[in-house]
Amino acid sequence: MTPALENYIHSHISSEPPELYNIDRQTNLRLVNGRMCSGHIQGRLLKMLTTMIRPKRVLELGTFSGYSALCIAEGIADDATIDTIEVDDELEEFILHNLALSPHGSKVHLHIGDALEVMKQWSGAVFDLVFIDADKRRYVDYLNAALPLLRKGGYIIADNTLWDGHVVADEKHSSQTLGIMAFNDLTAHHPDLETAMIPMRDGLTILRKINETAPSGVITKKPGNNGSLTTN
Repeated sequence: MTPALENYIHSHISSEPPELYNIDRQTNLRLVNGRMCSGHIQGRLLKMLTTMIRPKRVLELGTFSGYSALCIAEGIADDATIDTIEVDDELEEFILHNLALSPHGSKVHLHIGDALEVMKQWSGAVFDLVFIDADKRRYVDYLNAALPLLRKGGYIIADNTLWDGHVVADEKHSSQTLGIMAFNDLTAHHPDLETAMIPMRDGLTILRKINETAPSGVITKKPGNNGSLTTN
């Protein structure tokens, strides 16, 4: 997307709340990878998608500075909640400060730790929406852990699924790129999912759970397997 087109979109969509503007600014000023913040354009889409889905319980994998969690919090009802997981404990104070800036911050419950470990505290289909934006190398693991926790008819939104075009580049792929490619291949053929992909920013995949997850095991997909799926 060219800067001119991005500026045009910024001026033709709903404004972000002032506290989110400030969080985005502070994220880019204080954190090394500030561009990881969802930002105005994607944030407004997350808020709208959440409003459309109307979830009662949301799970987010990868809090970063809390911007995306607060966008989702805008779109849910006052009695709905978000559990968000961040692995970097050094971000905890910054996240909590940012959550306190928003009138929707009380809907967000922060967990610090490894996402796959934290997720073990829940059992059954307790979530209506899952947002995945954590370690790209573990996207398949996150999907397999999230599906049993997601109700039938629930949604998963996964960020960075085009990975700056590296998924189609003729190059030696990094472990992060391979993780994204495996996730994309898996979700394209997964029998329990309906899949759509939006080529916005770094790619956004939207999944709807159409069947109950098979109890026999997880499904894995390795890039280059011609679409075949393996159940472990």
